[in-house]
Amino acid sequence: MNEAYLERVVDLLDPAQNRIYNMTAEEARDRVLSGKPAAVREIDGSFALLARDGRTVRMARSLDRPMRYFLAKRHEGPALIVADRMDAIREQLRHDGLEDQFHPSYTRMVPAHYVVEIRLLGCPDPDPTYTRYFDPRRNAFSTDLDELGRRYIGALADETAKWLKSLLEGEPVGVCFSGGIDSGAVFLTTYHVMRQLGMNPSRLKAFTLDLGNGPDLAQARKFLSPLGLELFLEPIEGSADALNPEETIRVVEDYKPLDVEAASMVLALCRGIRARYPEWTHLVDGDGGDENLKDYPIEENPELTIRSVVNNLMLYHEGWGVGRIKHSLTYSGGLSRSYTRTYAPARHLGFEGFSPFTRPSVVEVAEGIPFIELTGYDVPRLYALKGEIVARGVKAITGLDMPVFEKRRFQHGALPKERMRSHLPAQETVYRRKFLAMYQ
Repeated sequence: MNEAYLERVVDLLDPAQNRIYNMTAEEARDRVLSGKPAAVREIDGSFALLARDGRTVRMARSLDRPMRYFLAKRHEGPALIVADRMDAIREQLRHDGLEDQFHPSYTRMVPAHYVVEIRLLGCPDPDPTYTRYFDPRRNAFSTDLDELGRRYIGALADETAKWLKSLLEGEPVGVCFSGGIDSGAVFLTTYHVMRQLGMNPSRLKAFTLDLGNGPDLAQARKFLSPLGLELFLEPIEGSADALNPEETIRVVEDYKPLDVEAASMVLALCRGIRARYPEWTHLVDGDGGDENLKDYPIEENPELTIRSVVNNLMLYHEGWGVGRIKHSLTYSGGLSRSYTRTYAPARHLGFEGFSPFTRPSVVEVAEGIPFIELTGYDVPRLYALKGEIVARGVKAITGLDMPVFEKRRFQHGALPKERMRSHLPAQETVYRRKFLAMYQ
C-alpha cells in the first residue's frame, strides 16, 4: 500500500502588515490565486500574499514588502515555507527537524510586480513561473515639466491621503527627514494632505539623524526655515560608535555595502526615536524616489550607461529583470531587493514604515516620463531633472516653494563621509564574509 503524498505549506507572513485599501485580504488573496495579472494589479496598497489551490501555490507582493520562500524535502512530500525573513524560515526548519537543509542561498525572493507560481510536485524541485502584474507604459506623457510635476506629486499626494486615512485617529506620524528632494517632497506633501483632510498637523514630526557634524541637520533647517515649518524639526542625536555592521547584516540579511550603510543609519534613527517615544509606530520616508526618477550616480556603476538606465523598464526598481542572467533568485534585484534596508530596521525596532514613492500609481507616472526626449542622453541633464520635476509638482499641489539641494545619499548625511567609512567599510567581501559566518 502506497503512503499518502502530503505536501505542506507554512505561511509565516504577518497578515497585520498588509494595508489594503479597496478590498479585504481574502478578496486580494483570491485575486492572487487566480493568477490573472489585471486582477492582481487592482489590489491597492501594501501586501505580501500567498494563495493555494491543491498543489498549486501562487504568491505576490508589493515593492515595499519583502517575501521569501524555501522548498524543503520530506519523505511524505515537499514543504513550502514562506516568510519575510531568512531567519524565520530557518527557525521553522529547525522546529521541523529539517535545519540541515537550510542555506541562505537556497531561499528565494518573490520579485516585486510578479505573480510567482509553484507546483508542489516533489523531486526534482519544480521551476517557478513568473507572470508580471504591473507593466507601466513608458514615455506616456509630454515633455512639459509642469505637467509632469503635477502628475507625479499629485499621485504622491493621493497615496499619502489613502495611507493617512487608514491610521487610527490622532496617531502621530514621523517623517525620516534629511531636507533632500525625496524626504522634502514627502514631508511637504504629508503636511499639506493632513491640513486638507482636517487632521491636526501637530501630529507630524520631521526626524533628522545627527551622529555628529553631519550635513543633514543644517540642510533640514535650511529647508524648513524659509517655509516657516522649522517647528516640526526634531533632531535625533546618536553616536557613530554605535554603528555596528554585524548587527545591520543580521537585521537586513544582505551584504551590499550601500544597503548596509543606509540600513545602519535607519537603525540608528529608529533606535533614537524609539528611546524618546516608546509608543511611536508610523514612519514615512522617501525610499524609492531616486529609483523613480533615475537619480543614481551612473559613473559609480561600471555596468551602467545612461542608455541602459533610460531604456530599460524600471531598471532601478527590479534590476535587470526576471529571467536574466544577472537576476538573483535569492535576492531579486534593484529596489525589489534593497527595500530591506528600510523595511527590516523599522520592523526590528517596532515601527511600521511607508513610502508613497513605492506605490504603483506613483511609479507609473515616473515611468511615463519621456526621459530620452528630456535629456538627449545627457547625464548632467538627467541628474538635474529630478529636482525640476519634483519642485514644480510640490508647488502645483501644495503651493509651497520647495528648496532643492544637491543630491546626497542618506548614509552620508548624519556624519561626515570619512568618519562613516571608519565604522562601515566599503568592501562587499568584508560584509559577505560576515553574512555567511552567521550560518556556519
